[in-house]
Amino acid sequence: MTGEELTVFGDDYPTPDGTAVRDYIHVDDLAAAHVLALEALEQGSPTAAYNLGSGRGYSVLEVIKAAEKVTGKKVPYRVGPRRPGDPAVLVASAEKAMAELGWRPRYTELEDIIATAWQWHRRRPRVS
Repeated sequence: MTGEELTVFGDDYPTPDGTAVRDYIHVDDLAAAHVLALEALEQGSPTAAYNLGSGRGYSVLEVIKAAEKVTGKKVPYRVGPRRPGDPAVLVASAEKAMAELGWRPRYTELEDIIATAWQWHRRRPRVS
């Protein structure tokens, strides 16, 4: 959290708080799915494409509020115009990865995803 102001692109979407909704995935869950996919290839499975996500969407403002709660810091932001082509809601269906790879996300709650990222960030020295 560097104190820089974030830009929220649009607050007039047809969502509960007007901001875009996305499906956020923890990097550990993403890495685990990649390992399972590589193991499947090594066992002779054909190549395949998989959608990965928690299956749950969070709005941009929900992410900001969760980050503030986890870090105890205010996240400065401003609302800017929508970006061309941004859909209101994008939530992944990971059913294929679950069925074919046996993959399941371990982190599905936004605060858990942010908390582990924040803990990692705090343990690392700041690079200038």
